[in-house]
Formats: sequence, C-alpha cells, structure tokens
Amino acid sequence: MNLFSIVSASAVGILSAVILFDTVPFPSRFSSWWSTMHSFDFADLVVRNATIFTSDSSLQFAEAMAVRNGRILRLGSYSSVQDLISAKTLDVNLGRKVVVPGFIDSHVHFLNGGLQMGQLQLQNIRSQSEFVRSIKQAVEGKCKGCWILGGGWNNDFLGGSFPTSSWIDDITPNNPVWLYRTDGHMGLANHFSLKLAKITNKTKDPIGGTVLRFSDGEPTGVLVDTAMKLVVSLIPEISIDERRHALVRASKHALSRGVTTVVDFGRFLPGASTDLVWQDFLDVYKWANVTNEVFVRVSLFFPMQTWPSLVDLVKKNGKALNENIYLGGVKTFADGSLGSRSALFYKTYVNEPDNYGLLVMDPVWLLNATSASDRSGLQVAIHAIGDKANDMILDLYDSIVSLNGLKDRRFRVEHAQHLSSETPPRFGKQGVIASVQPQHLLDDADFVEKKIGAHRANTGSYLFQSILTGGGRLAFGSDWPVSDINPLEAIKTATTRIPPGWKSAWNTAECMSLDDAIIASTISAAYANFLDNDLGSLSTGKFADFVVLSANSWEEFSKNPSQSILATYVSGVQAHP
Repeated sequence: MNLFSIVSASAVGILSAVILFDTVPFPSRFSSWWSTMHSFDFADLVVRNATIFTSDSSLQFAEAMAVRNGRILRLGSYSSVQDLISAKTLDVNLGRKVVVPGFIDSHVHFLNGGLQMGQLQLQNIRSQSEFVRSIKQAVEGKCKGCWILGGGWNNDFLGGSFPTSSWIDDITPNNPVWLYRTDGHMGLANHFSLKLAKITNKTKDPIGGTVLRFSDGEPTGVLVDTAMKLVVSLIPEISIDERRHALVRASKHALSRGVTTVVDFGRFLPGASTDLVWQDFLDVYKWANVTNEVFVRVSLFFPMQTWPSLVDLVKKNGKALNENIYLGGVKTFADGSLGSRSALFYKTYVNEPDNYGLLVMDPVWLLNATSASDRSGLQVAIHAIGDKANDMILDLYDSIVSLNGLKDRRFRVEHAQHLSSETPPRFGKQGVIASVQPQHLLDDADFVEKKIGAHRANTGSYLFQSILTGGGRLAFGSDWPVSDINPLEAIKTATTRIPPGWKSAWNTAECMSLDDAIIASTISAAYANFLDNDLGSLSTGKFADFVVLSANSWEEFSKNPSQSILATYVSGVQAHP
C-alpha cells in the first residue's frame, strides 16, 4: 500500500465541495471557421519546394503547404496545392530547405527568463574570482540600498563547494544581494540580506527548506528551497512595465529559437509567493491579450495552492483567453533539485550519510490538493527529480485515479530525471506524461557521480528511451532560464547524449531516434498540454506554426540536428526574423 493510499481518505471531505467540470482535450474554440470554408477559397500563403516534416504519422513528409486565415488548408506535392494559388497568394519557394512544426517548449519560467536577460547573469562563471568580479561590477553605480539581483551560478563549476556570503560581503556593504543558483532551488544572500531577513544561527529551517550553516551554526548565506522565502519575500516587486518588457523580450528570444508555444510555470519557485503568478496574469498576460504584442503562444500553469481561483477563471473564460493564451493547469513540487542536493532519493547523497533530499510538500496536503484539482477538471503537473520523489508522485497519481475515476487527465511529471529501474514502464502504464529537459543532461554529466554515485548516475539518469519503450510519452522543454531555450540543441542532445568534452555517449542505450526527439518537441508536447487539436503537427486544419531551418535536405539535418533557424512562422505569419 503506498503512502497516498493510506492518507487518501482525508481527501474525501473536500471533494464533495468541488465544482465539477471534466478535463477534456482543449476544444478548438477558434476552429469553427473551418466548417464554413469552401473548396474555392484561395490560400494566403503557399510554401513549396521544401522538405516538410509534419509530425503527423498519416503524412510524414510533404513538399508544399497552403495556408489560409492562419490555418493549414492542404499539404502534399506542389501540384496538389496549385489550385489554391491566386494573384494575392504569397508563393514562397524555399529551395528544398527543411521545415518542421513550430517547437513547443513544455517547461519554462517565461517571465523569469525575460527578467534575467536584463539582470546579472552568472551562467558562465567558472571561478570564485570571476564570481566576485561580476558582483563588483554589478554594484558599481547602484544606489545605496538597491537590490543586486541575478543568478545562474553553478557550484559544480566553482570547484563543487557552494559560495558563501563572505565571498561578496566586503564589496556589497550597502546593498542587499540575492543570486539564484542555476536550477532555482537555491540562492545566495549576502550579509546585508541576511540581516534584513533576520537570519541568524538561531533561525530554524522551514518545512521543505534548509539554511546552510558553518560548523559553528552561523548561516553561510545559501538558502535551499522553501528557506529562500526568508529573503525572497523582502525583494520589492518588479514594476508592471519591467515585467511587460520582459515578456516581449522572452517572446522574441523564443521565436528566434523556433519556439512558437511555451508552457509557462511562472515565477513560482520554492519559497516564492503564489501571488506572483496571478499578478503576472493580471498585469502582463491580460495586457498581452489586448495588445497582441506577444506572438508566441503561452499555456499558463498556476500554483496548486490556488486551484480554486483557477477553477473560477476557467468557468468565466473557458480554457483560453484567445488563440495565444491558454489556461493550462496547476503545478506543485515534490522535491528539490540534484544540484542543491535536495532531490529526494531512496539512498543518501555521496559523503552525506543523513541527506536523502527534501520532501518539499506535506504528503497529506499534496493528496488533498491534487484530488481537488483533478476532480475540478484541472490538469496537474508535479515537479519530481529524485527516484523516490518520482515513485511517490506516480503512486499519488494512481491513488487519484482510484479515487476520482477514469478520464482523460494527462497527468504530468516535471523533470522525471532520476528513476529506479522499474519506474520507466509506469509512465506508459499509467498514461503519465514525462516532461523532460534534455539539456540538463549536459549540465549534470560531469558531476552526477559525485552526488549519487556511479551506479545510480549511469543506470537511472535521464531514461528517455526507456520511458518510450515502456509506452510512455515524452514532452521536451528547457526549464528556461535554468537552461537556454534551444529545441534544436535539445534534440541533438537527446539523440547523441554526448556532453561537452566527452568522446562517447552517456548511456548509449538511452539515445533516441531523431523522429522521436522531434515528436517530443512538437505533437507529443502539444498532447501533453491538451493542445494537440490545434498545435503540434503540420496537419490540415491546424494552426500554421512552422520553422524554416538552414538544412538543405533531411539527410543534412539528420547528420546535424542543431541547424540554424532561418524563419519562424506563427499562424502563417513570419514572426522571426
């Protein structure tokens, strides 16, 4: 009997009060025009002389595609679409260039990424001296008391040890500093910030978090998971204009990488207020809905703690505001991250005999909230990285099915990074989506053995092919700004698994085929978000979201999937460059 079966009875009381509306595949609210289309209508756009990979098994490749009113009229040979061309049709000869569906990034923190583009970025720092120099430069010209914000540092590239406030205290005596680790599950505060937050050697660790300390009990400046709220809650809110500009920056960046749809989990990280995501919805996304200044499509996930508010919003608006902004579901956390040594495992971390990681959320609350969210028709996504956390969430989902009955719910596990040997087939058996980030593999490859040992690292990490073999579905994402938005690089990584400096693959058996990797970035990613009726493949009736690559043939693309993006189209309109 799993943990969630034991506590499932506690969920029954709240379920009777839940407003019911079943989760069903997203209805094509904007496709009613299709039924009124007539065969004599001409295309607005025809692309031809192309190698079009459709992500549609009924017609894998096409030479030409006709588009009208933002949707695909017809695919096939050029001769099959010629009758749709008029004097007003834009007829584009692509010179055999490869075309693929617009990529869907299944996991981003979109505003965070856009904001960090304008903040201190530490992704490329490789030494303590570089770290200190970057902070010193950031402080120059800052007013007294102004916050120094940024992130992206990775202690694995800094010798393995975590930075401490003492690194930067003498150069930041008048400014509070908060710098996220690259994974967002840990951050560094300087002495000024610790003093503001009243963090001392007497401060207790919050549930689901840790204040790292020296041997004498004094805080080092590093806060893990929910402990981050002690400092993050003091940071002044970013202005509406800054956040709107961040969304526009993020949108342009995504489109430049061939991404036409993102699944945005918002500024909701351990320790962050659940209000931030809702503020961004009201201040930024509703503005984008009115102004049409953002061309990338966005599916929004909200903190699970706020599921009743999302139920009310969906009742009022349906599951979309327009063709670009969708209301996806709710998300919460099971554990932390590998890099911060807070991902939850069955066995301890190397050289830390008492550290199994952290269970970030109370399991009774997790069951109750997941049950209520699911019963009310919301899609559920839960972050799980360690092997124990993944099994716990799969057990939880199994319990929810028993409790709430069968339906098309498309539960998601975000990351599914480290799995026990018997776990991969469970995704297929239970119909759970594994929302994974191939580029994280490159970040972890050189350091994971030092954290969890060689056997667990090499047999249980990033088991993409095993999940597919077991009948599961993968949805690729970046977790931007943890990793950059770059689906072509992610596809290359998933097919080769060769980290920088390595001559061979990390676990060759887990290398995916090119077709499967593209599917995970397109139609499977759309399915994972109930958007497959309108997005994810180049199919008749769907939105004409597509990408033109620099490759001159499918053979060339197969040899080097990390081609450059020549153009990105959304609804048949060129959105980049």
